[in-house]
Amino acid sequence: MNKYFRKYKFWLIATAVILVTGFATVNSDIYFNIAKSIDTFGKVYREVSINYVDKINPENFMLAGIKGLLSSLDPYTTYIDETMKKDLDVITNGKYGGIGTSVGLRRNKITILDLMEGYPAQRQGLRVGDIIIKVDSIEVNKDNYEDLSKYLKGEPGKIVNLTIGREGIKDNLIFQLVLEEIVIKNVNFYGFIPEENIAYIKLSGFSRSAGNEVKNALLDLKSKKDIHSIILDLRGNPGGLLDQAIDVSEKFLNKGDIIVSVIGRDTSQISRYYSKETPLAEKSKLVVLVDGGTASASEIVAGAVEDHDRGVIVGEKSFGKGLVQTVLPLSFNTSLKITTAKYYTPSGRCIQEIDYSKNDEIFNDSKSESLSKFFTNNNREVFANGGITPDSIVSNSSQSKQVQTLLARGIFFQFATNYFNGNSVTNIDKLDESKLFNELLIYLSEHKFDYTSQSEKLLEELKKIALEEKMDKDILASISDLDKKYKTEEISELEKHKSEIICEIKMELASRISGREGRILQSLKNDKQFKVALSILNDNLLYNKILGVKD
Repeated sequence: MNKYFRKYKFWLIATAVILVTGFATVNSDIYFNIAKSIDTFGKVYREVSINYVDKINPENFMLAGIKGLLSSLDPYTTYIDETMKKDLDVITNGKYGGIGTSVGLRRNKITILDLMEGYPAQRQGLRVGDIIIKVDSIEVNKDNYEDLSKYLKGEPGKIVNLTIGREGIKDNLIFQLVLEEIVIKNVNFYGFIPEENIAYIKLSGFSRSAGNEVKNALLDLKSKKDIHSIILDLRGNPGGLLDQAIDVSEKFLNKGDIIVSVIGRDTSQISRYYSKETPLAEKSKLVVLVDGGTASASEIVAGAVEDHDRGVIVGEKSFGKGLVQTVLPLSFNTSLKITTAKYYTPSGRCIQEIDYSKNDEIFNDSKSESLSKFFTNNNREVFANGGITPDSIVSNSSQSKQVQTLLARGIFFQFATNYFNGNSVTNIDKLDESKLFNELLIYLSEHKFDYTSQSEKLLEELKKIALEEKMDKDILASISDLDKKYKTEEISELEKHKSEIICEIKMELASRISGREGRILQSLKNDKQFKVALSILNDNLLYNKILGVKD
C-alpha cells in the first residue's frame, strides 16, 4: 500500500512539474522573444541612425518605426503624440479652446464647412464657404492642413487673426477673434417633427455629456407635451465613449436589461454592462435611424435597442466598428491607443465587420467570429459579423451617378456659397426653383464642370482605337455623333433629377441662414429614411409586426 502511495505520489509530483514547467516555458518563450526582438530592433535603429549615408532625424525615424509596427494591426491602434493628444481630449471631454468652426478641404482650399451657434466665428460674421488663407502670419493650404488645429486651437483668451477669402468679394477680409472654451454638442437638434407627438433627436457624438444631453432633451420635450413616439437619429454618428453609449441606452431600455458585453483576449473574462436607470422614454414607441456612418458607441445603442425589441431600426447597414480601445500613457506626454477588446450586443452578436487578425505572420491562433444565428427577446432572427442590419432597409443615396458626382466634388456646397453671397436669401420656401436650377446650369458651364460616365469613357477608348486602326470616316463620324448625344443626355439627366438637386441646394442655403439646425430641418423634408420612420410609427400594426409583438 505504501509502495503504491509512493508511486502515486511520484506521478503526481512529476505531472505537476511538467504542467508548471510547461506553462513556464510558454510564458518565458513570449518574454524571451520580446526581449530578443527589442534588442534587434534597438541595434538596427542605432546603427542606421548613426551610420546611414544621409543624416537621420532620430525622433522621426523612431516614429516611422512605431507607425510601421502598428500598421500591421487594426487602424484604431495608434501612437498619440502631443498634438494628437489634444484632439483626443476634445473627443473625450467635449470641449476645447477655439473659435467655433468646422473646416475641410474644398477644391484644395481650407474652407469653413460649419459654424457653431454663439461662438466667435459665427458672432463676428464668418460664413460657411469662406476660405481661410492665413492664420496670423502663417499661410495655410492643403500642404499644412494637418497642422491647422495647432493654429486655431489654444487657451481661451488667445487672439488669432484670420485672413479670409470670400467668393464674390475681391479683397481679402481680416477677422480678429478671441478664442473661447467651445463645448461640443452631442445633441445637434431636438423637437417635435412634424407638429405632432413624434419627438426627433439628432445625436451626433458620444463625448462626455452625451447621456446628459439626451436626458435634458427628453425632459424638455416631455415638459411641452406627451411623447407618443421618438425618432433617434444616429446617422453619421462615429461613436465615442463606452460609458456614454450605456448612459444613452438607459434612457430607452428597461432597468436591468443588458446593454453590451466587452470581451478581450482572455475570453473567460467578460465585462457585462446593464441598464441601472428607470428609462425616461419607457412607453414611447421608438425608431432608430442608422447608416454606413453609424459606428462604435452608436452601434452599441442600436444593437441593444434591436436585440431587446425596444424599437425598430431603419436605414442602411451600420459601419461595423466593434473594437474597444484603451489609452495607455507613455513618456514625454505621449500615449498609445490600443485595441483591447470587442463589443457584443445583448444577443451575443459581434459588431465588428472587418477581421484584422488574418495576418498569420503577426497573429497566433486568431479566431474568426461565428456566423451563427442569434435571436432577439421576441425570438426574431438576427446575424453577427458586420454592424447592425436595419429591420427596414431604406437608402437615401441618389440613384443618379451624375448627382453623386456633384455631391462628391462639393459642387452644391460651392454653388450655394456663390449664390448666397450674391443674392439676398432669407426664406428658402420663397425661392423660385426653376430660376435656381437654371443658375446652377450656368454655374456648371462657367466652371467647366465635366462629368464623364463609364459608357463615355468606353466610347472615348473606342474612338482612340478607331483612329489608331484608321477606320472608315463614317464610323468615326458615328462615334462623334454619339459623343454629342451623351453631352445632351447629361443635361437631360440633371433635368430628370431636378427635384433632388434643388433639395441639396436648399439644404446648403438653409445652413447659411440658420446654421446646423436649419440644415437638419430642411433635410428632413425630403428624407426617405425619416419618412419611412414616420410611417412605421404611425402604423401600430406594422410597428408591432416588425418587432415580433404577438397579439
